[in-house]
Amino acid sequence: MKLENKRKKILIVGAGPGGLTSAMILASRGFDVHLYEKADVVGGRNSEIKKDGFTFDVGPTFLMLKFILDEMFAEAGEKIDDWLKFTRLDPMYRLAFGDFDLDISDDREKMKEQIKKHFPGEEIGLDAFLQREEKRFKAIYPIMQKSQSSFWNFFTPLFLKALPHMPLKASLFDYLGNYFKSENLRLSFTFQAKYLGMSPFECPAFFIILPYVEHKYGVYHVEGGLSMISKKMSEVFQKKGGKLYLNTAIKEVLVEDKKTKGLMLSDGSKVFGDDVILNADFAYAMNNLMPKGLLKKYSPQKIAKKKYSCSTFMIYLGIKGEYKDMKHHTIFFSKNYRKNLETIFKEYTLSDEYSVYIRNASVTDKTLAPPGMSNIYILAPMPNNKSGIDWEKEKVRVRDSILNMIKDRTPLGDIRDRIVTEHIITPADWEKSGIYLGATFNLSHSFDQLLMLRPHNKFEEVDNMYLGGGGTHPGSGLPTIYESGRIAADLISGKKK
Repeated sequence: MKLENKRKKILIVGAGPGGLTSAMILASRGFDVHLYEKADVVGGRNSEIKKDGFTFDVGPTFLMLKFILDEMFAEAGEKIDDWLKFTRLDPMYRLAFGDFDLDISDDREKMKEQIKKHFPGEEIGLDAFLQREEKRFKAIYPIMQKSQSSFWNFFTPLFLKALPHMPLKASLFDYLGNYFKSENLRLSFTFQAKYLGMSPFECPAFFIILPYVEHKYGVYHVEGGLSMISKKMSEVFQKKGGKLYLNTAIKEVLVEDKKTKGLMLSDGSKVFGDDVILNADFAYAMNNLMPKGLLKKYSPQKIAKKKYSCSTFMIYLGIKGEYKDMKHHTIFFSKNYRKNLETIFKEYTLSDEYSVYIRNASVTDKTLAPPGMSNIYILAPMPNNKSGIDWEKEKVRVRDSILNMIKDRTPLGDIRDRIVTEHIITPADWEKSGIYLGATFNLSHSFDQLLMLRPHNKFEEVDNMYLGGGGTHPGSGLPTIYESGRIAADLISGKKK
């Protein structure tokens, strides 16, 4: 199909993974692309923190569906292996329940042995899971690769073919009961709800495709950290002729007769273009970057009524020593996991005990820390800022509670005296950075906020404006955010999506 005018000028707000994907694809297709980023580095939540010789990923640390990322570089005419070095992890991660550890592998026989060891007789469920969910994935994922901007999408042959494969009522946890009886074994296949910022007891069973793709396609680490993906996308974008502007915040999207005309920068200057891709946090952008009084569907009042993901409490540590007994990825479930989730998603209060994810990437990648030291990334899910928690008051207490858990339950032991450098991000800090309610995984992925019920890639309220990132279709998580960027680029290019 012939593309529209390739010299159209495209303005992109935000150099997160969605904006970068759109930028490098459109630049490679000959568009005049200008990418504006308020920070001094690219990546957004997929950027890096450099401190005292350590390099930390700010956000994502798991790379799933690597072939989707491969496709994004191919769309830009590049071979991904010329830009990035990957390690497929085995085990993908360790789950620590307190009385036993379960190593999750994408090697079917290894995984069955783990299940047999801890849940005798239930290993047969893995074969059934992989066989049934392969059919579901093949039916559903093509829908997530296409723009869902009309009610009539529900009546397309592609959607009708996928409909019988969509579990529409059960939660992810409950649906896994079709394969496994033990609660802890079912929980072992729900960690992926983390990518959506949801509880597995509330996350729609629609997302059972997430544990499937891990077990089918594996989990990868990128040398230098996953933030290297954003850095290399930026380099490809500029190689293709794109123009990147760092330290350049946007004050407002310029709209005339309900059509975007350009952008007003924070210094008051204006830039004009044919189309705008908005890759900022969706709810923040609707409240702060659009002209006041313009929006109806996404007015501040309606934005406030939507459902949002949890937030996270982040600790980035550089510590003395190397810890080979600590896996690359480990998830520590709190002793009362259900109660911990209730405090986060229903009560909006702090738990007595936290569930914590720890990445010890130095066992895989020696580039992230000085010799003889380790790069430790710690994430604890927390209520978003509907909670009203005073994080200046609670930050030290929460930090100490997490470090006590590390002392009691991990091979790292008491690390306080070995800390070389430290950086903390609280839910309040996330909100200050431009994330609505500090909801780090964006809009919730409840049934009433999926597919065409999610903000559309071609924005509904203003012409010549498109959306990328976790707040639009198809949703949060790096692979789906890349897809959002590609969908926006294809819509602008005139490709049928």
